[in-house]
Amino acid sequence: MKKVLLSLTALSILAVVSCGPSAEEMAKKAKATADSVAAVAAAEAEAAAAKAQAAQDSIAAVAAAAEASAKAMADSIAAAAEAAKTQVKTVVKKAKTNEQKNKEDKKVLQQQKG
Repeated sequence: MKKVLLSLTALSILAVVSCGPSAEEMAKKAKATADSVAAVAAAEAEAAAAKAQAAQDSIAAVAAAAEASAKAMADSIAAAAEAAKTQVKTVVKKAKTNEQKNKEDKKVLQQQKG
């Protein structure tokens, strides 16, 4: 009976040991884990690079908008200055015209009186 029990125990231990993963399976699992870790690291590096690029693009967009705003302001100032020059010329021209009209009116009045 002891021999049978001993044989059954040995067979049970052998069955338990043989059911576990082999060295090859453990190596494959370790390699898969290492590959997963490498893939995650690569994805994180790519995400960080994309984030840095997005920040640079944003800074460039702000700089371009500021430059466009400054150019628009300069154009507005130039247009306002040109409009002011035109208005001054018109006012001066009208003033001369009014003076000439007054002189003509005075001449007409003098002719009517005289």
